[in-house]
Amino acid sequence: MSVVSFVSSLASHYSRFRVGERLLLTGHSHQAWPDVSFDAQQRAWLDAAELVDEKWQRVAEQASRVQAGFRRLLNDPDGDIALMQNTHEAVTRLLSALPLHRGQALVATDGEFHTIRRQLDRLHEAGIPVIKVAARPAATLAERLSAMVNDRTACVLVSSVLFETAEIVGGLDVLARACERHATTLLIDAYHHLNVVPFDIERLGLTQAFMTGGGYKYCQLGEGNAFLRVPPGCELRPLLTGWFSEFAALEQTPAQGEVAYGAGATRWAGATYDPTSTYRAAVVFAFHAEQGLTPDRLRAISRHQVGLLHREFEALDIDPAVATVEPIDDQRRAGFLAIRAPQAGTLCDQLRRRGVLTDFRGTVLRFGPAPYLRDDQLRDAIRALREVVK
Repeated sequence: MSVVSFVSSLASHYSRFRVGERLLLTGHSHQAWPDVSFDAQQRAWLDAAELVDEKWQRVAEQASRVQAGFRRLLNDPDGDIALMQNTHEAVTRLLSALPLHRGQALVATDGEFHTIRRQLDRLHEAGIPVIKVAARPAATLAERLSAMVNDRTACVLVSSVLFETAEIVGGLDVLARACERHATTLLIDAYHHLNVVPFDIERLGLTQAFMTGGGYKYCQLGEGNAFLRVPPGCELRPLLTGWFSEFAALEQTPAQGEVAYGAGATRWAGATYDPTSTYRAAVVFAFHAEQGLTPDRLRAISRHQVGLLHREFEALDIDPAVATVEPIDDQRRAGFLAIRAPQAGTLCDQLRRRGVLTDFRGTVLRFGPAPYLRDDQLRDAIRALREVVK
């Protein structure tokens, strides 16, 4: 089945979000949820009503399916996946396990999403050494980060796809090897990578790295579905730790002395949370499998859609001083089209008034398609941009 035919048939499964009627070009930020997720949310409520406090066994079953879904996207079948409510929870819990009190430095880029950017800025205010490397050019980013790693580096935090421009960061295996040589923790933010660009943790040389990401964007899982992938054999002891980490041993008398942690992913567990999001994520991952929405197929759809947006934009022949596509090789462009425009915020607002939902970051206007959008909808969005500009 061609990309066009597949997209047309897929849209019917997202009727509650009315994807066929609206120009939702924020697929890089928040994709529509398939209709099956509505039933899953209801089932979470009904299970709570029927089982009351015994519902947690049912929740654990749903969580296991969500963990399997993230393992599939990472191509990490034996990966240790701790589920979190958001990536900030994952990042802060990891940072709390590092020896930052010894004056070791954190290394990141100036192109990280606000989750990492804001937290590192605050830590820097508190006296933690934070070193930031320019994210661009992305082609040399991994090499430049590697040069900053030494025995006094506690952790390197970097995205595998830059959130502002959708540029894929290559050569992360070089950075991983540098971190291993210096016993430095490596955290990869894969949020803008998973479920839109195929990810293979072994091929990328990242089996010893921590990973974080979540379901709010390309995975269509909605809020409350993030994860921390933990490298094998990890024995870090997060300072921020919840009682779910000792859930299996609650009937035992707590041992005196050093705080004990659960095995595997439970080492990173938190505490009581709203499990509705877990039910929703489990059924959405199952829906993706049923529909054949594999990372390879989603990449093909994305490249078709982003390529169409690119061509339609170039055909407008807009003054580059007003708006121009961020120059990225097609192979290195991930899930959206980044348009550099000094008045990106104004353009975004005017597009919204015309029924085209986009967003912007600084001077970058972002057009993010999703696998349920037709080609004519994408063309309509670019035509609206022409009206706004001209």
